[in-house]
Amino acid sequence: MLLQILGQVKKHPRLISLFVFIGAGGTGARLYILRLALFNPDVSWDRKNNPEPWNKLGPNDQYKLFSVNTDYNKLKKEGPEFRMKCFP
Repeated sequence: MLLQILGQVKKHPRLISLFVFIGAGGTGARLYILRLALFNPDVSWDRKNNPEPWNKLGPNDQYKLFSVNTDYNKLKKEGPEFRMKCFP
């Protein structure tokens, strides 16, 4: 299959840009999913030691990929602090 693709690229060199952009899009999508799986506070890989990782986020922690007009250093906590008590 790879030999067929290389043969088509040799016959039609305009396909090179198509393969580059498709490959870059697929790589970007994989990297974004990996970022979500590793750094998003909604995902908990260790339920025993850290059952609710979203409670450990401070008000000035940035976990979004892109923020338009928010300066996270100036934010203050506005709500109560919830703690999970499994075993008192």
